[in-house]
Amino acid sequence: MRNKLRTGLTGFAVAWGIFMLIVLLGAGNGLINAELQQSDRFLANSMMVYGGETSKPYKGLKEGRGITLRDKDFETTQHSFADNIDEVGAELEQGGVYISMGRQSVAGSLTGVYPNHVKINKREILYGRFINEIDMREKRKVIVLSQSQAKELMPDYEHLVGKYVKAGDLAFRVVGIYKNDESERNNGAFTAFSTIKTMYGKGDNVGNIEYSFHGLVTENDNKAFEKKYRERINKIHQAAPDDERAVWLWNRYTSNLQMNKGIDIIRTALWIVGLFTLLSGIVGVSNIMLITVKERTHEFGIRKAIGARPWSILKLIIIESVIITTFFGYIGMVLGVAANEYMDATLGHDVIDTGLFRATMFVDPTVGLDVCIEATAVMIIAGTIAGLIPARKAARIRPIEALRAD
Repeated sequence: MRNKLRTGLTGFAVAWGIFMLIVLLGAGNGLINAELQQSDRFLANSMMVYGGETSKPYKGLKEGRGITLRDKDFETTQHSFADNIDEVGAELEQGGVYISMGRQSVAGSLTGVYPNHVKINKREILYGRFINEIDMREKRKVIVLSQSQAKELMPDYEHLVGKYVKAGDLAFRVVGIYKNDESERNNGAFTAFSTIKTMYGKGDNVGNIEYSFHGLVTENDNKAFEKKYRERINKIHQAAPDDERAVWLWNRYTSNLQMNKGIDIIRTALWIVGLFTLLSGIVGVSNIMLITVKERTHEFGIRKAIGARPWSILKLIIIESVIITTFFGYIGMVLGVAANEYMDATLGHDVIDTGLFRATMFVDPTVGLDVCIEATAVMIIAGTIAGLIPARKAARIRPIEALRAD
C-alpha cells in the first residue's frame, strides 16, 4: 500500500503475461481450427489423379504432350495396386450444361461419378440419396443437385426429390440434394459415371481418378507408393517414369501430414512466445521482492529483536508475492478470455467471399478454461518461488546486522 505505483506496474507485468499467453493461444487456435476445417472436407486417406502434360522428351517423343487418363489407367489402378487401394472411382465432367425445370434454369456442370465419391469428398446429403451401384449398372438417368441449384429451380427445394429436371435436352430424375460447400462454386450436379460416359460419347476417357487407400502410414511410405504408381501410369502413356508433370497426384494424406507439422510448429512458437511473456512478469515480481526485502531489512531486524521467528518474516514476503500474482493474474486471465470471446464474436464469423469460394479465416479462436487456469496457476507458483528466494535471505539475517542496515 505504501508503494502503489510500483505494485501496480509489477501487477501489470503479471496481468500482461497471462493476457498475452491466452490471446496468442486463442488466435493460433482460430487459425489452426480454420485450416483443420478446410482439410476435413476430404477423406484423409484418399488420392486424386489428374492428367497433365509431359515435361521431358522420352523415347523419341517430345515434351508438351497432353495426357488424358483412360480406361487402362483406371484398370491398372484398380488391379495392380490392390494391396493398398480400397475403392477406385472417377470423375468425368460435362461442362456448360443448363439444368431446368419449367421456366427456371441454372447453369452448371454435370459430372459422372462412382458411388464412393460421396465418401471420398464428404458430400453431405440433405435430402434423398447419392449415386449407387444400381444407377451405375443400369446407366440410370438420375441426378444429384447442389443445394444452391435446387433453390434456383424450386423455393421449397426439399420437395424436388423424385421430380424430373432437364439437363441439356435430356430428362433426369432428381434422387438427392447435397449441402453446399462454401469453398466451392456449388454449380456441379452429379450423375452415374456410366450414364455420362454413354450419353456424351466419352469413349475410353475417364476424366480424373480418385481412390481411398490403406497401409501407407509414414511420409516415406506414401512417397514410395506415389513413385511406383506414377512410373506405372507414365509407362502406359509413353512418358518418362520420373516425369511428375505427366500425371498429377494429390495425396491428401501427405498434405495432412505436412499441415500437422506446420500446426505443431505454430503451437510451439506460440507457447514459447507466451511463456517468455510470462517470464517477464515473473522477473518483475522477483525484482520487486528483492527491493522490498532490501527496504525492509531494518524492520525485519526490529521484528527479530523483539522475538519474531524466521517463519513470520518469511510469511510476510511470500504473502505479498502471492497476493500480487494471484490478484493481477486473475485480472489478466479474465481479460484474456474476454479478448478471445470478442475475437470469436467478430473474426470467428468473418467469411471471405472471393466470388469463386467462401472461406472462414478464424474458427473458434478461444482457449480452454483449463489452459487459462493452468497458466494463472503457473504464474502464482512462479511468483511465490520468486518471493521465497529473497524471503529466505531476510529470515536468515541476524537482528544486529539488520538493525545496522541502511
